[in-house]
Amino acid sequence: MEIINEITQGYLKKELPEFRIGDRVRVEEKIVEQDKSRTQIFEGIVIARKGKGISETFTVRKISHGVGVEKTYPIHSPFVQGIHVLRKGKVRRAKLYYLRKKVGRGARIEEKEGIKEEVERDELSLGGEFSQAKEN
Repeated sequence: MEIINEITQGYLKKELPEFRIGDRVRVEEKIVEQDKSRTQIFEGIVIARKGKGISETFTVRKISHGVGVEKTYPIHSPFVQGIHVLRKGKVRRAKLYYLRKKVGRGARIEEKEGIKEEVERDELSLGGEFSQAKEN
């Protein structure tokens, strides 16, 4: 087992944001179609996280036009280009599968106190076009 861990160490991503169950995240996924590639963004709530090491995955859920959509991503996949935490959720469960039965306001998750300011501060420090647009 130790040999497998040593081999997979080179494939692990070094810089991952700290995110937990209940957080609202924006996942940037690289989509390859024939000879072209593009980045697709999926934004939703993290309802599950399982595994460890190279096989660690997380599941993101959103409601799109009244239909629940879930995607499971390997954290260390080269196709996952970025994970951005938008809000920190206040939850007391390890898995939020109960959200599958909830609709509308019932599916909302309370936000942690004092976290929003930290997330906004991080977004402003990203630089580029977006930070200039916020200042104007």
